[in-house]
Amino acid sequence: MMEMNNEHANVASPFTLRRFHISEDYGFLLPNPLNELPPFYSPWMAIAHDLPHLIENHQLRSYVEKMPLLSTQHLQGHCELYLAHLVLSFITMGYVWQEGEKGTAKVLPRNLATPFGEISQALGLPPILVHADFVLVNWKKKNPSGPLHIENLDPIVSLPGGDSMRGFILVTFLAEKAAAPGIKAMARAVNGILQLNNRILEEALQELAQALKAMTTALKKMHDYVDPAIFYGVIRIFLSGWKDNPALPRGLIYEGFSEEPVAYSGGSAAQSTTLHAFDELLGIQHSRETTAFLHSMREYMPPHHRAFIKEIQSAPPLRRHVLTSENKELRPAYNACVAALVDLRTYHIAMVTKYIMVAATKAKARQGQATSDHSMSPPTFLEGKGTGGSGAVSFLKSVRDTTREALLN
Repeated sequence: MMEMNNEHANVASPFTLRRFHISEDYGFLLPNPLNELPPFYSPWMAIAHDLPHLIENHQLRSYVEKMPLLSTQHLQGHCELYLAHLVLSFITMGYVWQEGEKGTAKVLPRNLATPFGEISQALGLPPILVHADFVLVNWKKKNPSGPLHIENLDPIVSLPGGDSMRGFILVTFLAEKAAAPGIKAMARAVNGILQLNNRILEEALQELAQALKAMTTALKKMHDYVDPAIFYGVIRIFLSGWKDNPALPRGLIYEGFSEEPVAYSGGSAAQSTTLHAFDELLGIQHSRETTAFLHSMREYMPPHHRAFIKEIQSAPPLRRHVLTSENKELRPAYNACVAALVDLRTYHIAMVTKYIMVAATKAKARQGQATSDHSMSPPTFLEGKGTGGSGAVSFLKSVRDTTREALLN
């Protein structure tokens, strides 16, 4: 249970991850998520397990339209709710984008929209695929007693893109897993400041820097598992939302749930709580425009993850503590964290350049040539943009540069 919300709680009691339902071992990932819903929901699961095939054969919409309208009242506990949100979010993305940008669905049918809306309200999430669906709750071990290596992992639900889609989900999972010791260290850092214990704080900052380096190492696996042509031409459209999107200029109608069209942003790494929390702890100030976009992405995070960020915001500022401290070890420890975050963001820019900018140029060069069956023509509305709706490279460079400005002389 959540502890009672006392306004002095962060002073009176240590800052713990448990209070926010965050795992010390898994960070923001859901530990051991469910991968099957109760039998009552087998119509959803049957479609979810066959999504890539149904979409590629242009059959998903007809299958969804025959689906029974199921009550959400038989879902019990957050694990079942998260799995149901994952399943319905993936089915929704497939339904909307089955025919690419020219044949978008303007209405989500009642038998999908109503339960998806109800589950989203129960979880405090929007009714669209979010980072939590795509990565945080979407993993299982092939061998339950085996290691958390990519060879022993699979997504619970997938979309077109074959091995590259699997790789994209799982490499992102590994980056989130690599962050876990850093999230644990964040709580220790806050407690070090609250207790005026610089030794605890210095150790926590060292652990934080190590975790950021481990995240960059994990992301480098993307090159081994994800083909840029498939990422650009097949995968990206299924992560796209219907906010500021010319393919769905008015948004999407959720039949039986919202009769007026509503607009939501697509899935994006900007919805990962991990980097938001690092930014808040290190006191990194982004530009006003960037901050506005990042804050809008917080609405796509689970509420307890948002609460964790708020708690860090309300703690005594780390950066000011380091600046005013007599302890000469804190500055280099703080700077090591900022430098590791700069390196992570620089690497992210290189990846976006390869997987979006260079891939776009190659896709244009291939236009007019015969393409394989699973290939779709890349959506024009995503040229140079992130699926969350940002101008990808310019946005990431701005974030990286403002991170670098936080380094202390």
